[in-house]
Amino acid sequence: MTKPTYKNIHNRFRLNGVHYTFDELSEVGYSYVKEGTAYERAIGEFFLDWAHPSSELTLQTSGSTGKPKKMVFSKQSLVDSALATGNFFNLKVGDRALHCLSSDYIAGRMMLVRAMILGLEIDLVPPEGNPLKHNNKNYEFVAMVPLQVEKALSEIERIGLLIVGGTSLATPLKKALAKKNVLSYETYGMTETLTHIAARKIEENDHPFSVLPGVEIESNAQGCLVIRCAHLDQKEIVTNDCVEITSPTHFQLKGRRDNIINSGGIKILPESVEKQLSTLIVNPFFVIGIPDEQLGQKAILLIEGQREETLTEAIEQFKMEAYQKPKAIYFLPRFRYTATGKIQRKDTLALLNL
Repeated sequence: MTKPTYKNIHNRFRLNGVHYTFDELSEVGYSYVKEGTAYERAIGEFFLDWAHPSSELTLQTSGSTGKPKKMVFSKQSLVDSALATGNFFNLKVGDRALHCLSSDYIAGRMMLVRAMILGLEIDLVPPEGNPLKHNNKNYEFVAMVPLQVEKALSEIERIGLLIVGGTSLATPLKKALAKKNVLSYETYGMTETLTHIAARKIEENDHPFSVLPGVEIESNAQGCLVIRCAHLDQKEIVTNDCVEITSPTHFQLKGRRDNIINSGGIKILPESVEKQLSTLIVNPFFVIGIPDEQLGQKAILLIEGQREETLTEAIEQFKMEAYQKPKAIYFLPRFRYTATGKIQRKDTLALLNL
């Protein structure tokens, strides 16, 4: 069977119930750009780019770990990524999908590519709050960020397959979702990998990520994940994510190398501390290192919201390794976030003026 190209729009593709051919994408794209809302304009601009004669697309990273940057990809690499997702999750022609992510970034754009290439019937709703509040339909396939999952939790069983990405799920939300009658997966990926290259079923106890078809993994001398992916233009991607490779197709994610805190010669992974504290803290929070005369660095905890003395006391009494326990706790009314909802750790820390 011949592999589709970016011009091969599936004849079962539906956008809000209407089929469009490749030649019609420019018209619908122009309509959204001219008359649509802000989120529809982003979709329209993507359709115009997709219908353009160029075989390449320019995508922008979210900027969660640095300044946003623009990257160029072949449209065929997006098609191949969509096919890998379809194979991994067993998506079927005619499956109903919901598009509720911003199309300014790769996650929202890949949902559109999957629909066009795999023949999904996709509905558009604004990328905010509870995406399921806009209608009473059931969907076979939906991608959300954790905040949307939290808002939609009471209706989440209207979804057959849910993939969650963008940032990690807090432990209480993960446990609540695991109890729902929905097949849900946490995904791992980034703009450089055209969204996810691995996923794991959301259950109360974490287990390794499984890579998608055509993905090879290893760890380098620094313990960071190295990705080789047949469908990507960049054949090898070296990440800053510390991992444990458990098999040729599975890995455990431990945290980011650039987040590591060196406190008195002991290396602390903030993500490990955060995972433990997530059983106590409901609001957004994170652990980060700041300079310390004696230790070199010390770990502190930042929590979004008003100070709660009972929470502070619970954290101070929480049983964990002494070296991991944050040396100070700060509350901020509002964190700094990227446009895709990820916490900007360094920019948020700067608000404290320490």
